[in-house]
Amino acid sequence: MTQIIFLPHEEICPEGAVLEVDPGVSICDAALRNDIEIEHACEKSCACTTCHVYVREGGESLNEATEEEDDLLDKAWGLEPDSRLSCQTIVGSEDLVIEIPKYTINMVSENH
Repeated sequence: MTQIIFLPHEEICPEGAVLEVDPGVSICDAALRNDIEIEHACEKSCACTTCHVYVREGGESLNEATEEEDDLLDKAWGLEPDSRLSCQTIVGSEDLVIEIPKYTINMVSENH
């Protein structure tokens, strides 16, 4: 099992969270299965940036970002070197520390 530590986020996860997940699942799916409501307007199809996260620790064990993901990340609010789309980022064997950005760019607000 891999541990994912979500740092506190004012609205989505005020207390932060520690999850135990099996490698091979996306960060977005792991969060959603544990009641951390990361926005995912495109239904996790790599067509928006609403599930953008920062991988603060453990990024070395994640799958490599595709060119499509990198292109979309260029449009994300608050892009940083450790930015990833959580729907495209597959958990590996190393524990992770994840920060959810304060803002997201969503042209159509959808409640999931």
